Amino acid sequence: MSGTQAESCSFCGKPASQVGKLIAGPEGVGICDVCVSTCGRLIERENKKTQSTKSETATSKAPLSPVKLVAPAQLRAELDAYVIGQDHAKKVLSVAVHNHYKRLNDRLQKSSSENKGELAEVELDKSNVLLIGPTGTGKTLLAKTLARMLDVPFAIADATTLTEAGYVGDDVETVILRLLQAADMDVERAQRGIIFIDEIDKIGRKSDSASITRDVSGEGVQQALLKLLEGTICNVPPAGGRKHPEQQCIRVDTSDILFIAGGAFVGLDRMIARRTGTKSLGFVQGGDISPNLSAEQVLAGLQPEDLFSFGMIPEFVGRLPVISVLEPLNREALVRILTEPRNAPTKQYRKLFALSGMSLEFTSDSLNAVADRALELGTGARGLRSVLEGVLLETMYHLPEATPGSTFTVTAEAIRGQKPVSLSAPDEKNKKRA
Repeated sequence: MSGTQAESCSFCGKPASQVGKLIAGPEGVGICDVCVSTCGRLIERENKKTQSTKSETATSKAPLSPVKLVAPAQLRAELDAYVIGQDHAKKVLSVAVHNHYKRLNDRLQKSSSENKGELAEVELDKSNVLLIGPTGTGKTLLAKTLARMLDVPFAIADATTLTEAGYVGDDVETVILRLLQAADMDVERAQRGIIFIDEIDKIGRKSDSASITRDVSGEGVQQALLKLLEGTICNVPPAGGRKHPEQQCIRVDTSDILFIAGGAFVGLDRMIARRTGTKSLGFVQGGDISPNLSAEQVLAGLQPEDLFSFGMIPEFVGRLPVISVLEPLNREALVRILTEPRNAPTKQYRKLFALSGMSLEFTSDSLNAVADRALELGTGARGLRSVLEGVLLETMYHLPEATPGSTFTVTAEAIRGQKPVSLSAPDEKNKKRA
């Protein structure tokens, strides 16, 4: 204690009899132990804020390193290992990704040095990609394969959950939030990432006629996505804006984020055929008179007005300048998908059986039968796994009871349901070899 004895705390006003310790100052001024500890915590908190601000400033000023460029041919070769067919879509994606990061590196060089020459002042625009194709043709698989190949943040978003701001559903900023989460909340890394927006055709305008109610999950979403696709600084809530409105948002610049959109656009070929006057004689399967245009015909005849008729607004279509159409899978392509890719369905089931000490084999006729049944389902490559799962269900249920080293053989009769999957015990297999 020093100076005149204080009778109460000058900060909280409590008398000396109600506090633990009272530190006296000059002229009867005093402070209690509780106020001292509170002041200490406040000072410590302010010091931490100051240190974090300095570190963020130092980090923001640190120059970004250029992205390692991968040649389009090398990207295409890696896509070939996982995706069968779709040559045009692979070339489009390979060139788009290569040019996108070439554009980023060019902007970094401009900011770090002064380039001279005729093309020095030319600004490269971002070329977002639109993939059109039936379900099960590999749109999402192409995006996932790119994610594994590139050392950049990659996120896949579903357009069907998005709504206009202020309505039940997800805001468009959640698309950027997924990319931030893939980048471990590193804003600089996220701003150089890639976003794949699936089911983009589901946000088409529901009606051309004026309505009293707002199209909050159709045209409203397209309008909300316009600035994100073109490039803007958006405020992203790290924990969801509607559940935690008081949280501090993260500012993210989308100018260097590459957007890839994919959708089935069912009936788009009919719109193109109707506009171009393409006709077919007689009726085809399902009582439809659609000419069933190939991917090359759709791509050659596709005009922006066809997408407008599908419900996409002109401003949205204009921000997706690169368009690729995926070819529907035929029987030959489905058979190749069963065996050739690194993650082929037959290889996955063979590994499942191997983990139990068993062997699984497929005859060539069984592969054709699986492809035929998948074509009947009409779900593309997704139908292959559905067929195999149904055929092997009973076998996998009793798999732990089988003798280790046994071999299961899937035949065409088993695929059609005429016979069960055949089983060869280890001793029987050795006798046949002898």
